[in-house]
Amino acid sequence: MNALVLGGNGFIGSHLVDKLIAEGHSIRVFDRDEEHYRKPLDGVEYFYADFGNRILVAEALKGMDIVFHLISTTVPKTSNDDPVFDVMSNVAETIHLLEKCVERRVKKVVFVSSGGTVYGTPSSLPVSEDSPTNPECSYGITKLMIEKYLGLFNHLYGMDYVVVRPSNPYGARQNPLGFQGAVPIFLGKIARGETIDIWGDGEIVRDYIFIEDLVEGIYRTAIWNTPSRIFNIGSGEGHSLNNIIEIMRKVVGGEIRVVYTARRSFDVPKIYLDISRAKVDLAWRPTTPLDIGIKKTWEFVRSVVIK
Repeated sequence: MNALVLGGNGFIGSHLVDKLIAEGHSIRVFDRDEEHYRKPLDGVEYFYADFGNRILVAEALKGMDIVFHLISTTVPKTSNDDPVFDVMSNVAETIHLLEKCVERRVKKVVFVSSGGTVYGTPSSLPVSEDSPTNPECSYGITKLMIEKYLGLFNHLYGMDYVVVRPSNPYGARQNPLGFQGAVPIFLGKIARGETIDIWGDGEIVRDYIFIEDLVEGIYRTAIWNTPSRIFNIGSGEGHSLNNIIEIMRKVVGGEIRVVYTARRSFDVPKIYLDISRAKVDLAWRPTTPLDIGIKKTWEFVRSVVIK
């Protein structure tokens, strides 16, 4: 199939491109920048532009069978600073994308949403796809809005789609100097001999999924025909930040300096995902234990931080 990966040079997108290449598909990538850790890949067609460049978005859709939408112009931490920008740059531009997908007769859209922010503070755990959605940041609200517009376009035009709600992904090519991802950020600080800052007491619990497991789940949503439209893709287990630190101590074989600071108001105390739907409908399950995934991520971080 001919696949367009929006955000294909990012952390998740680049691994998805690898998977699609391995499966023999024809790949086109639309992204603002080149990959940070690799040169452009042979056999992949690249479009470089902002998501708001509607002319190039329409051009990139020509001849595509499936679109993987991984672009987001904001992150949860800062999305509340300018909700208008969040809505205009993500929701409005995605509506334009969907209109062009209908026009170009794209067969399917796979949207990577959020397996944490769309749910907000859960009333029970683990969180299933049918759990209440009460986002506590603009990022989560815009993700839900896009999910709803996908449903609308299916209703109006019969456009096929699926939504992936991933937990916290980690692995190689995730920026240890970035703003998202406790695992690579912590490991980056360890590699540089810096202190790790943790907001709160370290008992915040999240669901961590190794990137290769996540990408396998995303790929299966694209090629499998199932009655479900929304899938949680995570480990199905919760781990506290303190637990993550303990695993890292064993992996790196040394002491780690940690400083605890005041808790952030927007941090959900505890969330992890119910992944039973993906296990049944997609015959998918995560296969990488957390300690093994952290070890592989540590090998990558050392290769880019310690020269």
